[in-house]
Amino acid sequence: MEHCEKVMQFCGKVVLITGASSGIGAATAIHFSRLGASLALTGRNIENLNKTAGECCGPNIPKPLVIPADLSSENDTKIVIENTIKHFGKLDVLVNNAGILAMGSIEQTSLEQFDTVFNVNVRSLYHLTMLAVPHLITTKGNIVNVSSVNGLRSFPGVLAYNMSKSAVDQLTRCVALELASKKVRVNSVNPGVIITELQKRGGLNDESYNMFLERSKETHALGRPGNTEEVARAIAFLASDDASFITGANLPVDGGRHAMCPR
Repeated sequence: MEHCEKVMQFCGKVVLITGASSGIGAATAIHFSRLGASLALTGRNIENLNKTAGECCGPNIPKPLVIPADLSSENDTKIVIENTIKHFGKLDVLVNNAGILAMGSIEQTSLEQFDTVFNVNVRSLYHLTMLAVPHLITTKGNIVNVSSVNGLRSFPGVLAYNMSKSAVDQLTRCVALELASKKVRVNSVNPGVIITELQKRGGLNDESYNMFLERSKETHALGRPGNTEEVARAIAFLASDDASFITGANLPVDGGRHAMCPR
């Protein structure tokens, strides 16, 4: 009986996932579908979005709603919320996953890079959350933001990215306090190195990426990088009633990296 309840724990719930075309977002969509959720999926790559939607399967769940969008566009962000509500009539969970990474220290960066990273990682998340909150108050739903261990700890060479993720963590805690009286919970997951295309898109070539993954065996206490499914399960936990007394939390999903210090 308990297993059946777990399988169906998001039955009747509408979950909106950004950045669902690849990586953590795609894995999260597939995982939620197995838990019975009705899904709205958004991202910039329509081909990959449709691929993710095709892999979503669950007991008696409707076909995912696919909404191609660039969340750095205010109009696209509005369309995402409008289409989700028009299609499903409500929203129970918002998973703010969309994000980009860019390499660069204070000596090697530019204002253009800063603006690009913050527009995607912070401003669009801020805007989408603003638009979603009235609907989440109605359903007493919740928000899970996908941050990073880079928001909790300091690392050289990815300055704008680090700053953007610390902003996401602060937004998570502040909005959690602001919405607590309305029974809307807000939390984040803070992944360590997860095997996705994020680092390659951020500028690493194949050789550098392989060295990066090898180095991750030393920089993570559990001796390995993580996988997308491990983050997806943490997101689903925070979004579920199993986490009913958790809000304002920044949950590391990083193999212990956040707790490590050089020795």
